[in-house]
Amino acid sequence: MNKEQTDPDNPYGLAAFNLPPSNDNSSIKTQEPGFEFEKFGIGIQEITNEVENQLQQFHVNNENKGLFKVKSANKWLEQAKTRPVPRMLFGEFWFEGELCILFADTNLGKSILAVQIANSITKGEFINGFRLEASAQKAIYFDFELSDKQFENRYSVQFLNHYWFDEKFDRVEINPDSEIPENQSFEDFLNASLEKVIVETGAKILLIDNITYLRSETEKAKDALPLMKHLKALKSKYGLSILALAHTPKRDLSKPITRNDLQGSKMLINFCDSSFSIGESNVDKKLRYLKQIKSRNTEIIYDTDNVCVCQIDKPYNFLQFEFLNFGSEREHLKQQTETEKTELHTKINELIEKDCNISAYAIAKALPHDESKFNSFKVKVSRIVNKIRKNSNDSNK
Repeated sequence: MNKEQTDPDNPYGLAAFNLPPSNDNSSIKTQEPGFEFEKFGIGIQEITNEVENQLQQFHVNNENKGLFKVKSANKWLEQAKTRPVPRMLFGEFWFEGELCILFADTNLGKSILAVQIANSITKGEFINGFRLEASAQKAIYFDFELSDKQFENRYSVQFLNHYWFDEKFDRVEINPDSEIPENQSFEDFLNASLEKVIVETGAKILLIDNITYLRSETEKAKDALPLMKHLKALKSKYGLSILALAHTPKRDLSKPITRNDLQGSKMLINFCDSSFSIGESNVDKKLRYLKQIKSRNTEIIYDTDNVCVCQIDKPYNFLQFEFLNFGSEREHLKQQTETEKTELHTKINELIEKDCNISAYAIAKALPHDESKFNSFKVKVSRIVNKIRKNSNDSNK
């Protein structure tokens, strides 16, 4: 039989492979796989794990939709159950895992309270009146306000008999001898240095006094947004709890504190997890009150009807807030006297008599006022103007 001819019983030329005839199945032997898994330490469990990892990666890739991550509500709950329950760091004001903003006017004690909170966390000792659920741990206090000598003055008795902080309390200040790399701005170098401290110390608690040093103009939305994104990114990346201190512009002390009193309030408040403020009492200049502005881990307990009233005292060598009682914010606001109300009403009436068509805006501009509070003053003037003109129209009928 030549090469061109085909054996009908062996159309594929199987004889060349020395295989038995097709009708003799008994002599066919099962061939063992050539790859020896056990030789390389690969067993059933390893194969199962690899399959599960590949399936998990498939689900992760399937959940990512560009900017968004899509999961069923139940899957989100399953994921959340694996995370620890946030514990209180400073009562209901600040919880673990939160980016919290503490804001107040200058000289009201923001730094004093921040150091006191850091001291409480590092020692594992609660501040009277405020619960601490977290265990003692390391805290980093970035102090961009005080010199070391000013800091010493607050925590000593006439620069003697110094207070002893726990070794887990680290204070950080700007090194005046450091050189900014040529390819970096001051802000970029500051942020990189901040992250370096986080990585090398392993701390999970950060207190930043204050955030104006992280961005030059936090009152502008364009600057506030990248600031908050940077802080939130650090929080998520390293599992941090951050308390950031911020200033308020001069505010009307006759009105309750609101989120609008924070510089760059829209961006800062929108992107933080929680926020609270320190108010000054007009009843006694030594008194302060703490008020919750925003909360995500608890309902707002300390609102305008239930603020925490404190006093700043230095019983020995530690300047601190001392909790006194709870009260209403109205009790501590500046009360406008009847004389002040009458004087403003009289001045507005005189301007209307000189020019009956003068606008409320023009009147507000003509009267002495604080330019930073012009909008609220304009509203007040407008109400008085409308009242005067209404009374005038009624009397002419």
